[in-house]
Amino acid sequence: MENYQAIIESGRLEQYALGELDPAAQAEVEAQARRYPEVRQELDDLLAGLGVYAQAYAITPPAGMRERVLGRVLADIKQTTAPVAAAPVAPAAPAAEVPTMRVSASNPHVASAAAPVAAPATRRSNGWAIAASVALLLSLVGNALLYSNWQKTSHDLTVALNEQTRYAASTQVMERRLSSTQEQLHVLRSPQEYKMVALAGTPAHPSAQARVLYNKASHRVYLDVAQLPPLPPGKQYQLWALDNGKPVDAGMLTAATTAGDGLQQMKDIASAQAFAMTVEPTGGSAGPTLNTMTVIGNI
Repeated sequence: MENYQAIIESGRLEQYALGELDPAAQAEVEAQARRYPEVRQELDDLLAGLGVYAQAYAITPPAGMRERVLGRVLADIKQTTAPVAAAPVAPAAPAAEVPTMRVSASNPHVASAAAPVAAPATRRSNGWAIAASVALLLSLVGNALLYSNWQKTSHDLTVALNEQTRYAASTQVMERRLSSTQEQLHVLRSPQEYKMVALAGTPAHPSAQARVLYNKASHRVYLDVAQLPPLPPGKQYQLWALDNGKPVDAGMLTAATTAGDGLQQMKDIASAQAFAMTVEPTGGSAGPTLNTMTVIGNI
């Protein structure tokens, strides 16, 4: 179990919000959020903040774009499939009476001259149909290209938005780490506010060294490790405050703190006269295991 402050500053909450963690790591973050109300609140605030950011910079396609494209295609199809209007036909003039002619053997060409000759009318209709088919094909190709370009533009905008959101989350992580570093510098440079308590190694661990910086007014406790023995599997260091001889849980050390990587803010302690550190099962114990005490120091 890590201290909630270390979990918040680790950057894993931002990775969870961006979906960059594998299922096992996501389950670990969710378990930490259930264990620590501060982590749950920080994760909720981060998810809400990223949602507001994405909504503020979201770019949606123009309203009615899909309907206009499909409507244009359907209109072209209806226009080209409508029947070609027939050319107006002038009313036939009343037939004039012609003298009756008899066909005789001596005048055979008279019968053939009287038969009507019909003009072809299908050639013009075929031309219009071909032109309409070509127009429809060109329209469909143009609309397909337009729709494809719109989809590509929408995808590019989505990618750009995701990159902006990722950059914003990374910026939040860096700002959080910078703030933590500034807080640590303030603690180290404020001897009037923070009392330095040296923790010396016990006879079983003479080379172990650490120090506690304790602010009696604000009750804040920071721990700085110089050297601690390596831990066996399934074990974790736990800090204790001794108030009138009674041990009070001051929090679990993270792996980074155990390795001496910077200050770690521990649990607030209202009153203490000494601090000590023991080796406990991962997640901590309700009371200290005295035979595993590693360092101890009086205020």
